[in-house]
Amino acid sequence: MAVDVNSEDGQILRKLIPLNTLPTAQFAELCSKAVVEKLHDDFLFRKGEADDRLVYLLTGEVSLQSDGLVVESVIADSDAAKFALAHQIPRKIDAIAKGTVRILRLDASFIKNARVQPVEAEDKGYMIIEESEADPDDWMTALLRSPIFQRLPPANLQKILMGLETVDFEKGQVIVEQGSAGDYYYLIKSGHCLLTRKPSPNAKEIKLAELGNGDTFGEDALLSEAPRNVTVTAIAKTVLFRLNKDQFITLIKDPSLKFISYIEMQDLVSRGAILLDVRSQDEYEVWHLDGSINAPFFTLRMQLKTLSREKPVIVVCANGKQSEAAAFLLLRNRVKALILRGGMESVAPELMVTHQASVMRAKTEAARFKIDDGIETLIDLPESLPQDNNSSLLEKTPSVLRQAESYEDKVVNLTSENQALNHRNAQLKALCLKLKEEKESHEKQLLSLQQQIVKLTQMVSILKGTKDGG
Repeated sequence: MAVDVNSEDGQILRKLIPLNTLPTAQFAELCSKAVVEKLHDDFLFRKGEADDRLVYLLTGEVSLQSDGLVVESVIADSDAAKFALAHQIPRKIDAIAKGTVRILRLDASFIKNARVQPVEAEDKGYMIIEESEADPDDWMTALLRSPIFQRLPPANLQKILMGLETVDFEKGQVIVEQGSAGDYYYLIKSGHCLLTRKPSPNAKEIKLAELGNGDTFGEDALLSEAPRNVTVTAIAKTVLFRLNKDQFITLIKDPSLKFISYIEMQDLVSRGAILLDVRSQDEYEVWHLDGSINAPFFTLRMQLKTLSREKPVIVVCANGKQSEAAAFLLLRNRVKALILRGGMESVAPELMVTHQASVMRAKTEAARFKIDDGIETLIDLPESLPQDNNSSLLEKTPSVLRQAESYEDKVVNLTSENQALNHRNAQLKALCLKLKEEKESHEKQLLSLQQQIVKLTQMVSILKGTKDGG
């Protein structure tokens, strides 16, 4: 039986995330297809199941368990119940009804297609977003409309909302300063901020942009691990939400960014993907991948409108760090962005060395001769060579050429060794990161087991006391 939009169940559904962002017509269509289930002490789903329907708790209580151990209990009408239960597919845990519960199962594809989508304004050059019933100034609605947050699992959204810290700034106060270390990711709840930048310490400050309700900032430094590249100042009384660096990396960055290998990159490029190099022009000219286009990161915001939203864009930089900030910016603007893992340092050293060697030889050949009255003469000959003795010159020339070639070979060999070391260093960094993630996972499991042991110990003590008292 369908759900009446104006019924009590309809009001409960309207509070669920992301259903609270749907326009009225699409929400009514969803309710017409929704079916509420009633379960008693039964499984809502089991660990390992691949059914990708979203499961929401409307009334009652559900126990989320892993191998018989309780991970979390979710009660209807709580903040946790606003999100789909343990949405990861395949299911990572069991969901069991504690007593009688009422739940709603929704097709994930319907939610994805019904979600508020942007419409390109053909003649205005800006984005138009259809408004829902929610207050357009509501920060949560603005947050959930963001392409970045639409990609996140419901569990992450729940943790983000619980982890947000409120901070207030008066007009004229500096929120973040250019050159400082990145520590927080910010969301504007109310107020306005001005972004400015100094190209050099003694240069005049340049105004870049104004930000308002629902806008976010601060991710560039967190992603690239570089100092803040802009100053942000409150130009009115401003209330911000902020999320610390660790939470931003775990809850937003990791599930949002997608990395690919060099081989995967080649395959995608052969099928039409765009290869975007965000290093400086000087770095790009020294060494770059065939077919790539150069858009230095600091100019990327100005070139967003020129990028296709239909084709994937593969972002390349020196070591992958700046690519993360660039990809995040592209994703925020609905561009399908991928990252070449490890950047140019991950490219096979022999490919880089071959390219650099060819460039070096070309420069050497161009510099070895000069045109002087139609007669070609070596410009790198020692001054001691007799310039008026042709036979002596011819005898000495092979030796000089051998010296030049020997020097060139040494440079090429050193370059090769350096690139090989960089490649190995990138591999070790990746291995360290993997080991760190495994360590954190084991620590969480250990903590969960310790908590269960404490509970079991308490239960044994209670049972023992009851037995002794009896």
